[in-house]
Amino acid sequence: MCVLPVIAMGQTANSIIPDTVSKQDTAQQTDLLDVAKSLFNINSKPAKPKRGKKLYFSLIPFGGNVPGANGRALMTSTTASIYFGPMETTTASTATFAPYWNLKGRFGLPLRTSIWLAGNSWTIQGDTRFLHYPQLTWGLGSANKIDENTLVNYNYIRFYQSALKQLRPYLFAGFGYNLDFHSNIKSDDQNVDLSQFTNYAYGTNGSSVSSGVAFNVLYDTRNNTVNPLPGAYANIIYRVNPKFLGSNQNWTSLYIDVRKYVPVNPERPLQQNTLAFWSYLWTAFNGNAPFLDLPSIGWDPYNRSGRGIDQNRYRGRTLFYLESEYRRDITRNGLLGFVVFANANTVSGSGSLFKSWHPAAGTGLRIKFSKASGTNIGIDYGVSKGYSAILLNLGEAF
Repeated sequence: MCVLPVIAMGQTANSIIPDTVSKQDTAQQTDLLDVAKSLFNINSKPAKPKRGKKLYFSLIPFGGNVPGANGRALMTSTTASIYFGPMETTTASTATFAPYWNLKGRFGLPLRTSIWLAGNSWTIQGDTRFLHYPQLTWGLGSANKIDENTLVNYNYIRFYQSALKQLRPYLFAGFGYNLDFHSNIKSDDQNVDLSQFTNYAYGTNGSSVSSGVAFNVLYDTRNNTVNPLPGAYANIIYRVNPKFLGSNQNWTSLYIDVRKYVPVNPERPLQQNTLAFWSYLWTAFNGNAPFLDLPSIGWDPYNRSGRGIDQNRYRGRTLFYLESEYRRDITRNGLLGFVVFANANTVSGSGSLFKSWHPAAGTGLRIKFSKASGTNIGIDYGVSKGYSAILLNLGEAF
């Protein structure tokens, strides 16, 4: 889950940061590459721009704890980046392949693509996953205690593709196709009937298919998608899953995601001193969505919500989520930093929405991996009632 959005290339900040704000040179900052050069006495010559070079690669193997993965995991990430237009006006297009294996039967082959045409006139977003994903479930709502769970085994294929056209600066709209196919759904305990345990009849045994069209509106003024400083983000996705496209049931869903980034010291935009806020509402209509497609904590599109809460701990027909975080550099050169965060969610299922809230909080260390893209290595510790975890990721949680 940690590595799905592991690397992203930032947009140019020239049109986002006002001219009245001074723009710092990243040469004053330090990242792990600079540290490695210093340790091994590597004297590199100043880089000269190569006008013909547009394709970039990065390979990052690492290990760490994966939320909901029942222990440690081996992960790697390979990213290819290319510009399909002038760098001044076009966001870098990326493809990230981040396979992982948790040594206990769970493995995944996720591929995420983000294509931006010249001048950001169109953006084409893709999310393809092949997963074998045994995971604990507590059923619907939040009535069950932490030890009242069962392990659910299943295979999962996701295929999401959408195309959005720029309507005005920072505003996009379009549609796409979404497929969720779960197979071999069953409890690891032969004595447990999953439909009875969850008290839910749809998609709790055998397989489930959700195939539909998604309508998408996106507003994004962030200067950097992997480590936002100023800016705002809003995304609305309305999805329709009819039987004639292959779905088991006719059902629809709505996902609304809003984020805001407030610099505490706007005169130094490249120095991390930021308040970040995130909220989303995710709901499934018609009452017959497959169980594994219902809103669940940690299963937002980028699998980043609910730090400090076990992934899938709370699932329901509607989920509302809030998170805030303070981000600050420790060293003046930006090599080290820290974050403090808190989040809370509420789900329907065993009661009405907003009846009970489930909070979590934590802190984390940041190590500058790349000052050019603003990418940090994040080591977070989160805790909630009955659960705690150390999370490793590249890039900020949101």
